[in-house]
Amino acid sequence: MNYDVIIIGAGPGGIFSAYELVNGNKNLKIAVFEKGNSLDKRKCPIDGKKVKSCIKCPTCAIMSGFGGAGAFSDGKYNITNQFGGTLYEHIGKTEAIDLMKYVDSINLKYGGEGTKLYSTANTAIKKKCFENDLHLLDAQVRHLGTDINYVVLENIYNELKDKVEFRFRTEITSVRKIDGGFEVEAGDEAYTCEKCIISVGRSGSKWMEKVCGELDIPTMSNRVDIGVRVELPAEVFSHLTDELYESKIVYRTKQFEDLVRTFCMNPHGAVVNENTNGIVTVNGHSYEDPKMHTNNTNFALLVSKHFSEPFKDSNGYGESIARLSNMLGGGVIVQRFGDLTRGRRSNEQRIAESYVVPTLAATPGDLSLVIPKRILDGIIEMIYALDKIAPGTANDDTLLYGVEVKFYNMEVEIDSDLQTKHKGLYVIGDGSGVTHSLSHASASGVYVARHILGK
Repeated sequence: MNYDVIIIGAGPGGIFSAYELVNGNKNLKIAVFEKGNSLDKRKCPIDGKKVKSCIKCPTCAIMSGFGGAGAFSDGKYNITNQFGGTLYEHIGKTEAIDLMKYVDSINLKYGGEGTKLYSTANTAIKKKCFENDLHLLDAQVRHLGTDINYVVLENIYNELKDKVEFRFRTEITSVRKIDGGFEVEAGDEAYTCEKCIISVGRSGSKWMEKVCGELDIPTMSNRVDIGVRVELPAEVFSHLTDELYESKIVYRTKQFEDLVRTFCMNPHGAVVNENTNGIVTVNGHSYEDPKMHTNNTNFALLVSKHFSEPFKDSNGYGESIARLSNMLGGGVIVQRFGDLTRGRRSNEQRIAESYVVPTLAATPGDLSLVIPKRILDGIIEMIYALDKIAPGTANDDTLLYGVEVKFYNMEVEIDSDLQTKHKGLYVIGDGSGVTHSLSHASASGVYVARHILGK
């Protein structure tokens, strides 16, 4: 075998697998294949001046490369089993929490020391939510910030680079089962290993589907989350963000009884573009350094849709909505809440006159022409519900960016060791469809590494 272990993907799952393996056995020969760049070479060309919107690079610097899609995220590590994935269903609730706490300790060791750990425990905000038919989920939240998150990743890479063979800008095209292990192909080259860990993240969903088909690995369709990113003055949510930083709030709509939830809250943050398989969607982040703070807070409002019969392609449904937004707006569309409720599109003049200054240069437009009515009605109902605990949320000048889509990989059939039917082939992180967050993905990497070391 060329290697003892090959890791496909250098996102959080792959990074923590490599970290735990080299610290458990320094004699292991490990290679990490990543289709994107090393951390220092991950540069998005959008500068707001010469390049104002996504130019659809062959490999998105935001989504791919060392650190994965989370490298330039807000650096939030949620320690909880209530959201972020179902890892606990495979390895147990206590084990999952313990692994997430271990990941947190590693982040602190490599540059995150001094960042704050928030908690929903004993907060009066939960009672306030209940009084208004909203539900606050329990979690501890470590906020590294986009800046400190980068430092942590940089330090971990420096720790690993001389112990692990990293192959950047190397896309794996196939994975084959062979006697005694596995063979992976990258262009004209082939490499073999005894153990193979696949950690390709959400952006690897189509690739993962192909590999599962070729290896006859059973899969199950997963959900897709569709919605908007809300941007408003930071003061509106300050009583929540100061205490909790991120509040995961769920609401059941009166009209359709659909669940709408807040996601990825970024106090004093910025709204950003995201490119997934050539489709431009919206996301958000914020920095730990107060000098880099904005006057706004942003967060997503998402509605989950899961299709089974006769249509099963949940991601395809989400992609079609995102493509429609790209077609109408050339990328991301922004609309004032007041314009949306009045049934009119926003234009440059109305956005310019808004009290909320947008942090992303998006195309003014009409989200009702893009987002299905049932989903949009639920989002509007949720905004009015949030206005009861955070007055000002439903102001006319609140900005809505669309669309935000969270694609989830189809759920790969794996056992309690996170192995597929082919022993020695592990699927971890968001690419497995089991985890949906930085903390869960990282924890799955540690878990698999320890299983391999135990063997």
